[in-house]
Amino acid sequence: MGKLENLLKLLFSIVVSLFKNQTALAMENLALRQQLSIYHHSKKRPKIRLRDRLFWIIASRYWKKWKNALMIVKPETVIGWHRKGFKLYWTWKSRKKGPGRPKISIEIRNLIKIMANENPTWGAPRIHGELLTLGIEIDESTVSNYLKRFRAGKPPSQTWRTFLENHMHNTFAIDFFTVPTAKFRVLYVFIVLLHENRKIIHFNVTENPSAEWTAQQIVDACPWDCAPKYLLRDRDGIYGKVFQNRVRGMGIEEIKIAAKSPWQNPYCERMIGSIRKDCVNHLVALNEEHLKCRLSEYFKYYHEDRTHLGLDKDSPLGRPVQKKPESGKVIALSRVGGLHHRYEWRKAA
Repeated sequence: MGKLENLLKLLFSIVVSLFKNQTALAMENLALRQQLSIYHHSKKRPKIRLRDRLFWIIASRYWKKWKNALMIVKPETVIGWHRKGFKLYWTWKSRKKGPGRPKISIEIRNLIKIMANENPTWGAPRIHGELLTLGIEIDESTVSNYLKRFRAGKPPSQTWRTFLENHMHNTFAIDFFTVPTAKFRVLYVFIVLLHENRKIIHFNVTENPSAEWTAQQIVDACPWDCAPKYLLRDRDGIYGKVFQNRVRGMGIEEIKIAAKSPWQNPYCERMIGSIRKDCVNHLVALNEEHLKCRLSEYFKYYHEDRTHLGLDKDSPLGRPVQKKPESGKVIALSRVGGLHHRYEWRKAA
């Protein structure tokens, strides 16, 4: 019964499409014929083939009204196909093309750590010599690199939690994250976050980030000599000498987190997770301008409407508590194209 009902819907859509212009009519007829072919080749349940998925991925890129003609699956399914195709494309492009440097086994790394802790006066040459006598072939520079991580006896320091809590009001955190486009290109999003109220001070999007471009973003984020005292960041190579000189010239002290320790930049990492979960995971970016527009809408919602656990369920810019009016009702205000909503009391008409 369900299959017959879907076929009737498709036939009705074909009749309605006769009154549309020729270009739209051709596209919709093609889409409807493609879906009818799926029912034709399926016995009980519609079977989506690879060529069917490719058809709708391409249609979603070049046809604005593709969602209106899609009945066989939901639009979110087509977006999921696109993301899966993006992963497969970059997996293929990033495949191993030749032999690289062999990895150091965990047993050897643990042995270097034990030797470093048990012999605090030994340097890399001494430990390297011991390893050679055990028949372990390894370069001395590799041992030296591991010693920097394992060497015990470092002077005590305050915890990261203490540091962040003491400097929230004058600390910026920065980071990049990537967003794939409809053409399988990668856009880099740079954000500047104020710790005190989790406010996004500045953001920008580019396809080709550089140290000069990143340094200019810090300047744009701090107009009228309102630079923070500290700038928290990771050890990405993009923050080169040009970036460091510009930040130093603005009177900002850089705080670099440990290698491979994103938890030391928690507010920024949490912000990026929210952006992905609430916004970019639900769209296919067409280009830089399209992504900027969608992110601008999301940040407006984030600052003015979205409640935050770390701010006692308030928004970064503050959201007053409403009182229920007499004979009032709750209405929904659409945000970010309908992905989210804000709810307010309004008097009944």
